[in-house]
Amino acid sequence: MGMFILRRVGVMALTALCLTFIVFVMTNLYPNLEKLAKSEGNFRMHEVEVATWLASNGYRSAVDPELIRQFRAEEITRDEAAAMVNTGFDPRLFRNYGEWLGIVPGWQLERDGEIRGRCILPGMEAADAPRFCGILQGYWGWSTFAKTTVGDVVGERGWQTLKLMFWVMLLMVPSALIIGVLAGMREGSGLDRTLSTFSIATTATPEYVSGVIFIAVFASSAVGLKWFKGSATQAMENPNFENFLLPVLTIALYGMGYIARMTRASMAEVMTAQYIRTARLKGVSFSNIVMKHALRNALIAPFTVIMLQFPWLLNGVVIVETLFNYKGIGWTLVQAAGNNDIELLLGVSVVSVVVVLVTQLISDIGYVYLNPRISVT
Repeated sequence: MGMFILRRVGVMALTALCLTFIVFVMTNLYPNLEKLAKSEGNFRMHEVEVATWLASNGYRSAVDPELIRQFRAEEITRDEAAAMVNTGFDPRLFRNYGEWLGIVPGWQLERDGEIRGRCILPGMEAADAPRFCGILQGYWGWSTFAKTTVGDVVGERGWQTLKLMFWVMLLMVPSALIIGVLAGMREGSGLDRTLSTFSIATTATPEYVSGVIFIAVFASSAVGLKWFKGSATQAMENPNFENFLLPVLTIALYGMGYIARMTRASMAEVMTAQYIRTARLKGVSFSNIVMKHALRNALIAPFTVIMLQFPWLLNGVVIVETLFNYKGIGWTLVQAAGNNDIELLLGVSVVSVVVVLVTQLISDIGYVYLNPRISVT
């Protein structure tokens, strides 16, 4: 088992490295960098000015000083200057990724007597700045949107999402298992058809549809029942039944149907097994057959499905947090994308990658323990 876990951790680390590099490359494409430079500087900036800003902030290679001089002296036209700016692949991208990881020293640039650099935070002297500052050192970068470190933003918003996901899983998992077991106990019965229809309906309804329906019916002051007067924003400080149930219910319903369907299929398969038939012929009561013989074996497959719900629920978190204005990690992702905050986008991506890989690791280990037919060598 120890070697199995070590192999899985090794594969997980390699996968995380590949995924983060892909995300880093996609977020650091020149059009995104150009938008960042113009949002931080001036939307009317010329390509030469954009390239100068990017080079001054460590995103691209240095711009030819002669090109800058000619552009400012109007010795060349704007179109000629734009054609001379490198907007394609920049070899510095690999160095930037190493700086972001923390395996390459952070960039520094002296300009007009002032030293700036990746590791030099606002109010910090250059001499006090560390040489390496990346993910491995616990520094996630500087958020241009929140005007603070990405680690602080991710920690604060991630805690809000963690609270939301805790209550979602607490509502979703037991409810889905009960629905699946009840439907699978007597396959083809009226109860089975009713619960299966409910499961299919919840799975087929996206969060942005069910969320809007819940708001319109239960929380709208115009035509709704006005049962829930609180807002999800208030739930960040003081969660209660009125301001927290609707976002929790919106996410839970979507995942509940899938888990219930898988549990129902597994339970129905177990109930037709030979040892269940033997127990019935021996006169064992139906309740004892379900609780002592069928239930444990029927829950092996749903366990994997439940663990895989975590990465799938991340999509629902983005939609629901934006819909209910609940400022968690999903809301932060939308804000970072809308404001072209590259460092914050990377930070949220790291959280998503870690959640997906860790839940898969736990799923693999748990499945080995639950299913004695699986051997690990």
